[in-house]
Amino acid sequence: MKQLKFLFLSITLFLSFFASNLPEICSHNIEENQSNKHFVLIHGACHGAWCWYKIASLLKNAGYKVSAVDLASAGINMGDADTIFTFEEYNKPLVDLISKIPENQKSITVLRKDLFHYWYALGPNKPPTSVIFRSEKQREMLSQLSPYEDSILASMLLRRAPFRAFADSGFEGQIEKVSTVYIKTKKDTVVSLELQEQIIRFLSPDEVMDVDSDHSPFFSKPNELFALLVKASATYCGEDQ
Repeated sequence: MKQLKFLFLSITLFLSFFASNLPEICSHNIEENQSNKHFVLIHGACHGAWCWYKIASLLKNAGYKVSAVDLASAGINMGDADTIFTFEEYNKPLVDLISKIPENQKSITVLRKDLFHYWYALGPNKPPTSVIFRSEKQREMLSQLSPYEDSILASMLLRRAPFRAFADSGFEGQIEKVSTVYIKTKKDTVVSLELQEQIIRFLSPDEVMDVDSDHSPFFSKPNELFALLVKASATYCGEDQ
């Protein structure tokens, strides 16, 4: 098995959950440079690779390899959220992508986690099968400090996320320890600072950083977020790490 150097940076939630499940990929590779650091950008619920367009551009222009992945049923992935029942299915595009990263590259995986409207494809008396942010609340919750055009872009591209796959996201077996950095979003109206502190205590990251942004720092504070990602990669994925 490949021995890759992983640094996980969580912008809100579910960071280590993806780390525990690393075993037709819809991804967007932007990697025409010589850096041995490879940023893998993972979207949150209902989003897609498209939400990272500003960060991907900044990283690529700085000489890093970048891949932004569409998880199952997200972005341009053709999966149906109502038929994806396991976390393994949901994460398969990510697993496929990471398995193809060359052994000499150090992978820095950036994950963000995201109230929802529920779909009941199996019937009203069954558990919901998919969720999406309510349209009338999207800007208020996700991007109140972001440029208006980014909020409009999100409203056009958000897709339902597989609710039952999230319910299947528990840990099984031994989880390998990786370096983690948590980036707090200080003006987040979805995940309060109090809740973020609880998440930090649960995740026990190696370091906590913060950005003065809403829930979507890749839209509202791209330059500040970019600087934190580069700083974290230099600290935890340096040449001597």
